[in-house]
Amino acid sequence: IAARLAMPATERRRLARRIGAALDEVLADVAGLVVAVYWPIRGEPDLRPWIESVRARGARCALPVVVAGNAPLEFRTWQAGAPLARGVWDIPVPVDGAPVAPQVLIVPVVGFDAGGHRLGYGGGFYDRTLAAASPRPFAIGVGPSTAALSSIDPQPHDVPMDAIVTERGATDFRCKRPTAGPTFSMGRKTP
Repeated sequence: IAARLAMPATERRRLARRIGAALDEVLADVAGLVVAVYWPIRGEPDLRPWIESVRARGARCALPVVVAGNAPLEFRTWQAGAPLARGVWDIPVPVDGAPVAPQVLIVPVVGFDAGGHRLGYGGGFYDRTLAAASPRPFAIGVGPSTAALSSIDPQPHDVPMDAIVTERGATDFRCKRPTAGPTFSMGRKTP
């Protein structure tokens, strides 16, 4: 986190653009999908420009909302300019957005390992959300390549991502696990 925060703003913007371009390769066809993203905090890649490009290609976007401390996240539709309120940790959340079930979930990483496991801020919100989701959304962890770790020493409650995207491209972990719901063939959505 300290390294992210120490990165010059111009470098963070360049990193976010490159991550957005790599996401475009993974998610070339998003028309009709609900893509859940995150509001950037603590130097996370700011994907808001990418979110607008996804909306322009026919996707609906949503932001996560913490509804209870030990519950899965709720996702509410959001678009630029829609009213936001301060949520948990002062992260902006949609005021009027309708609850939706995303088919794609973009998740920030503090760290990640070669098995697709991610480190977050320790609240377990994304793990609970993915464990409870039916069908499970296509979960993509995003962050700088410098966040790679040899292992996060995953615990039984840690739910791996389906893919990790950095400024260097995407790694797909689904070949090691069964999937449910829509699948993505690194650029193409299939039923």
